[in-house]
Amino acid sequence: MQPSDIKLRLVGCCMLQNRGTMKINQISIAIAFSTFFLIQNSFSSQSSKLSHLHSLAPNLSTSALQYALHAYDKAAEQNLVHKPVLTVIDYSMPSSKQRMWIFDVKNEKLLMNTYVAHGQNSGAGVAKRFSNTPSSKSSSLGTFITKDTYYGSNGLSLNLQGLEKGFNDNAYRRRVVVHGAWYVEPAFINKSGYAGRSWGCPSVAKSIAGRLINTIKGGSVVFAYYPDFYYLHASNYA
Repeated sequence: MQPSDIKLRLVGCCMLQNRGTMKINQISIAIAFSTFFLIQNSFSSQSSKLSHLHSLAPNLSTSALQYALHAYDKAAEQNLVHKPVLTVIDYSMPSSKQRMWIFDVKNEKLLMNTYVAHGQNSGAGVAKRFSNTPSSKSSSLGTFITKDTYYGSNGLSLNLQGLEKGFNDNAYRRRVVVHGAWYVEPAFINKSGYAGRSWGCPSVAKSIAGRLINTIKGGSVVFAYYPDFYYLHASNYA
């Protein structure tokens, strides 16, 4: 074999290697662009959903709804969502306002908007303090999954599973449930100027409790919001 033959073969190998590298680079670029457009479309879809749902619930803050949708998606990624329904409670609003919204996320519909109570030790007309501690009689923040129902001293009630360690994971042990209460009836609120307070439960008007509980039971998401700096920065869901 002549030196010139070896040189030609080496050049040929280099060209093949370069072509292979170019092909790999082209594939990598194509994957990168596809990923970019998928992410862009996902953000666009989320933005569109946020905008549409907010148009159905203009009194709900955009921040609260945005955090709630993010929490819903995180729970869905973990296969915890079995019903495409999202309940948002905005505890930054006074209890005299209808601060609970229930959305059909799949069909982007508002199902209900109503009053909800907060815990005795969370504040008077406005909730300002939150706890995960048993017997605290305070509301908890964060993401919950609705579980099964039962009949107790407050009638039909709905168990909640808190997903966030340190914020609401004691919900079941604390017996924080959705139930009906006379002190959340519109007539009582109109007369007193605010809703009565629970022992930490997001209680609703007794007259609508059955319909509301049946709407959200069985694996939907409940998100309790308050612009608490520590929670919003430490949460794995918000």
